[in-house]
Amino acid sequence: MSISTTDPTVPAPMTDPRIARERRERRLRVVLPIVTIIAALALWEFLVWFNEVPHYLIPAPSLIAQTLVRDWSSLMQSAGFTVRLTLMSLGLAIIGGVALGMVFALSRPVEMSLFPFAVILQVTPVIAIAPLILIYVSNTFAALLICAWIVAFFPILSNTAIGLRSADHNLRDLFSLYRATPWQRLRYLLIPSALPYFMAALKIAGGLALIGAVVAEFVAGTAGQNTGLASRILEASFRNEIPRMFAALFLVSLLGIVIFLATSWLSRAVLGHWHESEIRREG
Repeated sequence: MSISTTDPTVPAPMTDPRIARERRERRLRVVLPIVTIIAALALWEFLVWFNEVPHYLIPAPSLIAQTLVRDWSSLMQSAGFTVRLTLMSLGLAIIGGVALGMVFALSRPVEMSLFPFAVILQVTPVIAIAPLILIYVSNTFAALLICAWIVAFFPILSNTAIGLRSADHNLRDLFSLYRATPWQRLRYLLIPSALPYFMAALKIAGGLALIGAVVAEFVAGTAGQNTGLASRILEASFRNEIPRMFAALFLVSLLGIVIFLATSWLSRAVLGHWHESEIRREG
Protein backbone atom coordinates (compact mmCIF):
# COMPACT_ATOMS: atom_id res chain seq x y z
CA MET A 1 0.00 0.00 0.00
CA SER A 2 1.43 3.36 -1.03
CA ILE A 3 1.31 6.30 1.33
CA SER A 4 0.78 9.75 -0.11
CA THR A 5 3.15 12.36 1.26
CA THR A 6 0.94 15.24 0.12
CA ASP A 7 -1.53 16.57 2.63
CA PRO A 8 -4.68 17.59 0.71
CA THR A 9 -5.52 20.10 3.44
CA VAL A 10 -2.32 22.11 2.84
CA PRO A 11 -2.51 24.33 -0.24
CA ALA A 12 0.31 24.14 -2.75
CA PRO A 13 2.76 27.02 -2.58
CA MET A 14 1.91 29.80 -5.02
CA THR A 15 3.94 32.74 -6.19
CA ASP A 16 2.35 36.08 -5.41
CA PRO A 17 1.62 37.64 -8.83
CA ARG A 18 2.45 41.09 -7.49
CA ILE A 19 5.91 39.98 -6.38
CA ALA A 20 6.49 38.30 -9.75
CA ARG A 21 5.36 41.46 -11.54
CA GLU A 22 7.71 43.64 -9.47
CA ARG A 23 10.63 41.29 -10.19
CA ARG A 24 9.85 41.45 -13.90
CA GLU A 25 9.66 45.24 -13.79
CA ARG A 26 13.03 45.41 -12.01
CA ARG A 27 14.59 43.27 -14.72
CA LEU A 28 13.00 45.39 -17.45
CA ARG A 29 14.32 48.58 -15.88
CA VAL A 30 17.82 47.24 -16.47
CA VAL A 31 17.36 45.33 -19.73
CA LEU A 32 15.25 47.80 -21.72
CA PRO A 33 17.62 50.81 -21.43
CA ILE A 34 20.61 48.64 -22.33
CA VAL A 35 18.85 47.16 -25.35
CA THR A 36 17.65 50.60 -26.47
CA ILE A 37 21.14 52.12 -26.20
CA ILE A 38 22.70 49.22 -28.11
CA ALA A 39 20.05 49.54 -30.84
CA ALA A 40 20.64 53.29 -31.10
CA LEU A 41 24.41 52.80 -31.39
CA ALA A 42 23.92 50.10 -34.03
CA LEU A 43 21.62 52.40 -36.01
CA TRP A 44 24.15 55.24 -35.70
CA GLU A 45 26.95 52.97 -36.95
CA PHE A 46 24.83 51.77 -39.88
CA LEU A 47 23.73 55.25 -40.96
CA VAL A 48 27.29 56.58 -40.89
CA TRP A 49 28.51 53.59 -42.92
CA PHE A 50 25.58 53.58 -45.34
CA ASN A 51 25.72 57.31 -46.07
CA GLU A 52 29.54 57.40 -46.05
CA VAL A 53 29.58 60.30 -43.62
CA PRO A 54 33.14 61.67 -43.14
CA HIS A 55 34.56 61.15 -39.68
CA TYR A 56 35.26 64.88 -39.33
CA LEU A 57 31.49 65.50 -39.45
CA ILE A 58 30.01 62.64 -37.45
CA PRO A 59 32.28 59.76 -36.40
CA ALA A 60 30.92 56.26 -36.05
CA PRO A 61 30.61 54.74 -32.56
CA SER A 62 33.34 52.25 -33.45
CA LEU A 63 35.76 55.10 -34.24
CA ILE A 64 34.83 56.86 -30.99
CA ALA A 65 35.57 53.63 -29.11
CA GLN A 66 38.95 53.35 -30.85
CA THR A 67 39.72 56.95 -29.88
CA LEU A 68 38.79 56.20 -26.27
CA VAL A 69 41.23 53.30 -26.22
CA ARG A 70 44.01 55.24 -27.95
CA ASP A 71 43.71 58.36 -25.79
CA TRP A 72 42.66 56.59 -22.62
CA SER A 73 45.45 57.95 -20.46
CA SER A 74 44.95 61.65 -21.22
CA LEU A 75 41.16 61.39 -21.20
CA MET A 76 41.15 59.64 -17.83
CA GLN A 77 43.42 62.30 -16.38
CA SER A 78 41.01 64.98 -17.60
CA ALA A 79 38.03 62.97 -16.32
CA GLY A 80 39.67 62.80 -12.90
CA PHE A 81 39.98 66.59 -12.88
CA THR A 82 36.32 67.00 -13.80
CA VAL A 83 35.23 64.46 -11.18
CA ARG A 84 37.26 66.21 -8.49
CA LEU A 85 35.85 69.61 -9.43
CA THR A 86 32.29 68.27 -9.54
CA LEU A 87 32.43 66.42 -6.23
CA MET A 88 34.10 69.30 -4.42
CA SER A 89 31.53 71.81 -5.67
CA LEU A 90 28.71 69.42 -4.76
CA GLY A 91 30.17 68.91 -1.28
CA LEU A 92 30.46 72.66 -0.72
CA ALA A 93 26.90 73.14 -1.99
CA ILE A 94 25.63 70.52 0.46
CA ILE A 95 27.48 72.03 3.41
CA GLY A 96 26.55 75.62 2.61
CA GLY A 97 23.00 74.88 1.46
CA VAL A 98 22.10 72.75 4.48
CA ALA A 99 23.67 75.16 6.97
CA LEU A 100 22.04 78.23 5.46
CA GLY A 101 18.75 76.39 4.99
CA MET A 102 18.67 75.57 8.70
CA VAL A 103 19.32 79.22 9.51
CA PHE A 104 16.50 80.26 7.17
CA ALA A 105 14.12 77.76 8.74
CA LEU A 106 14.94 78.90 12.28
CA SER A 107 14.95 82.65 11.64
CA ARG A 108 12.39 84.25 9.36
CA PRO A 109 14.04 87.72 9.43
CA VAL A 110 17.36 86.22 8.31
CA GLU A 111 15.61 84.40 5.48
CA MET A 112 13.84 87.55 4.28
CA SER A 113 17.14 89.43 4.39
CA LEU A 114 19.43 86.93 2.64
CA PHE A 115 17.12 84.92 0.37
CA PRO A 116 17.08 87.60 -2.39
CA PHE A 117 20.86 87.29 -2.72
CA ALA A 118 20.54 83.51 -3.16
CA VAL A 119 17.90 84.06 -5.83
CA ILE A 120 20.12 86.57 -7.64
CA LEU A 121 22.97 84.04 -7.74
CA GLN A 122 20.60 81.40 -9.07
CA VAL A 123 18.93 83.39 -11.83
CA THR A 124 22.14 85.01 -13.09
CA PRO A 125 23.70 82.75 -15.77
CA VAL A 126 27.02 81.43 -14.56
CA ILE A 127 28.48 82.00 -18.00
CA ALA A 128 27.86 85.74 -17.47
CA ILE A 129 29.59 86.03 -14.09
CA ALA A 130 32.35 83.47 -14.69
CA PRO A 131 34.65 86.03 -16.42
CA LEU A 132 34.36 88.31 -13.40
CA ILE A 133 35.18 85.45 -11.04
CA LEU A 134 38.21 84.55 -13.17
CA ILE A 135 39.38 88.17 -12.95
CA TYR A 136 38.98 88.51 -9.19
CA VAL A 137 40.19 85.01 -8.22
CA SER A 138 43.79 84.38 -9.17
CA ASN A 139 43.69 80.60 -8.69
CA THR A 140 42.02 79.03 -11.73
CA PHE A 141 40.83 75.90 -9.94
CA ALA A 142 39.30 77.99 -7.14
CA ALA A 143 37.50 80.13 -9.74
CA LEU A 144 36.13 77.04 -11.47
CA LEU A 145 35.05 75.65 -8.10
CA ILE A 146 33.16 78.84 -7.26
CA CYS A 147 31.34 78.76 -10.60
CA ALA A 148 30.28 75.13 -10.19
CA TRP A 149 29.29 75.74 -6.56
CA ILE A 150 27.00 78.62 -7.51
CA VAL A 151 25.07 76.40 -9.92
CA ALA A 152 24.60 73.53 -7.44
CA PHE A 153 24.00 75.62 -4.31
CA PHE A 154 20.46 76.95 -4.72
CA PRO A 155 18.51 73.64 -5.04
CA ILE A 156 20.07 72.36 -1.81
CA LEU A 157 19.32 75.63 0.00
CA SER A 158 15.72 76.04 -1.13
CA ASN A 159 14.69 72.39 -0.68
CA THR A 160 16.34 72.14 2.74
CA ALA A 161 14.58 75.28 3.97
CA ILE A 162 11.21 74.10 2.62
CA GLY A 163 11.70 70.62 4.09
CA LEU A 164 12.58 71.94 7.54
CA ARG A 165 9.45 74.12 7.53
CA SER A 166 7.18 71.32 6.26
CA ALA A 167 7.03 69.42 9.55
CA ASP A 168 3.46 68.75 10.67
CA HIS A 169 2.20 71.50 12.99
CA ASN A 170 0.42 68.97 15.20
CA LEU A 171 3.71 67.18 15.73
CA ARG A 172 5.38 70.49 16.49
CA ASP A 173 2.76 71.14 19.17
CA LEU A 174 3.26 67.61 20.52
CA PHE A 175 7.01 68.15 20.84
CA SER A 176 6.35 71.43 22.61
CA LEU A 177 3.85 69.73 24.91
CA TYR A 178 6.43 67.15 25.95
CA ARG A 179 9.07 69.87 26.31
CA ALA A 180 11.44 68.40 23.77
CA THR A 181 14.87 69.94 23.59
CA PRO A 182 15.94 71.78 20.40
CA TRP A 183 18.24 68.86 19.55
CA GLN A 184 15.37 66.35 19.96
CA ARG A 185 13.10 68.53 17.83
CA LEU A 186 15.77 68.78 15.14
CA ARG A 187 16.68 65.08 15.18
CA TYR A 188 13.27 63.45 15.45
CA LEU A 189 11.01 65.96 13.70
CA LEU A 190 12.71 68.50 11.45
CA ILE A 191 15.40 66.33 9.84
CA PRO A 192 13.03 63.43 8.93
CA SER A 193 10.57 65.89 7.39
CA ALA A 194 13.36 67.58 5.40
CA LEU A 195 15.12 64.42 4.17
CA PRO A 196 12.81 63.71 1.18
CA TYR A 197 13.21 67.31 0.00
CA PHE A 198 16.97 67.19 0.50
CA MET A 199 17.36 63.92 -1.40
CA ALA A 200 15.34 65.30 -4.30
CA ALA A 201 17.56 68.38 -4.33
CA LEU A 202 20.68 66.20 -4.22
CA LYS A 203 19.66 64.46 -7.45
CA ILE A 204 19.29 67.84 -9.13
CA ALA A 205 22.41 69.39 -7.62
CA GLY A 206 24.60 66.45 -8.67
CA GLY A 207 23.86 67.08 -12.33
CA LEU A 208 24.06 70.85 -11.92
CA ALA A 209 27.49 70.57 -10.30
CA LEU A 210 28.75 68.71 -13.37
CA ILE A 211 27.12 71.25 -15.69
CA GLY A 212 28.64 74.11 -13.72
CA ALA A 213 32.09 72.51 -13.82
CA VAL A 214 31.95 71.99 -17.59
CA VAL A 215 30.53 75.45 -18.35
CA ALA A 216 33.06 77.14 -16.07
CA GLU A 217 35.92 75.39 -17.82
CA PHE A 218 34.52 76.35 -21.23
CA VAL A 219 34.46 79.99 -20.13
CA ALA A 220 37.92 79.79 -18.59
CA GLY A 221 39.30 78.21 -21.74
CA THR A 222 42.05 76.49 -19.76
CA ALA A 223 44.46 74.22 -21.53
CA GLY A 224 47.23 71.85 -20.59
CA GLN A 225 47.56 68.51 -18.87
CA ASN A 226 45.86 69.33 -15.55
CA THR A 227 42.52 70.29 -17.05
CA GLY A 228 39.12 68.66 -17.39
CA LEU A 229 37.05 67.09 -20.11
CA ALA A 230 35.67 70.44 -21.26
CA SER A 231 39.19 71.54 -22.14
CA ARG A 232 39.68 68.32 -24.10
CA ILE A 233 36.50 69.11 -26.05
CA LEU A 234 37.68 72.66 -26.79
CA GLU A 235 41.15 71.46 -27.76
CA ALA A 236 39.73 68.77 -30.07
CA SER A 237 37.38 71.28 -31.75
CA PHE A 238 40.27 73.68 -32.42
CA ARG A 239 42.32 70.86 -33.95
CA ASN A 240 39.32 69.43 -35.84
CA GLU A 241 39.73 66.10 -34.01
CA ILE A 242 36.02 65.29 -33.98
CA PRO A 243 36.32 61.64 -32.81
CA ARG A 244 38.36 62.81 -29.79
CA MET A 245 35.77 65.48 -29.08
CA PHE A 246 32.98 62.87 -29.16
CA ALA A 247 35.03 60.60 -26.90
CA ALA A 248 35.38 63.37 -24.28
CA LEU A 249 31.69 64.18 -24.62
CA PHE A 250 30.86 60.52 -24.06
CA LEU A 251 32.84 60.54 -20.82
CA VAL A 252 31.00 63.69 -19.66
CA SER A 253 27.65 62.01 -20.34
CA LEU A 254 28.82 58.83 -18.62
CA LEU A 255 29.89 60.83 -15.57
CA GLY A 256 26.46 62.47 -15.42
CA ILE A 257 24.75 59.08 -15.56
CA VAL A 258 26.96 57.74 -12.78
CA ILE A 259 26.18 60.76 -10.58
CA PHE A 260 22.44 60.32 -11.18
CA LEU A 261 22.56 56.60 -10.40
CA ALA A 262 24.62 57.21 -7.26
CA THR A 263 22.25 59.88 -5.93
CA SER A 264 19.22 57.74 -6.80
CA TRP A 265 20.72 54.77 -4.94
CA LEU A 266 21.49 56.99 -1.96
CA SER A 267 17.91 58.27 -1.96
CA ARG A 268 16.55 54.71 -1.92
CA ALA A 269 18.98 53.73 0.84
CA VAL A 270 17.97 56.68 3.02
CA LEU A 271 14.23 56.79 2.32
CA GLY A 272 13.45 53.28 1.11
CA HIS A 273 12.44 51.84 4.49
CA TRP A 274 10.05 54.53 5.67
CA HIS A 275 9.07 57.19 3.11
CA GLU A 276 6.31 56.71 0.56
CA SER A 277 8.36 58.17 -2.30
CA GLU A 278 10.91 55.33 -2.21
CA ILE A 279 9.29 52.50 -0.27
CA ARG A 280 8.81 49.24 -2.17
CA ARG A 281 5.51 47.55 -1.72
CA GLU A 282 5.73 43.78 -1.78
CA GLY A 283 2.38 42.85 -0.37
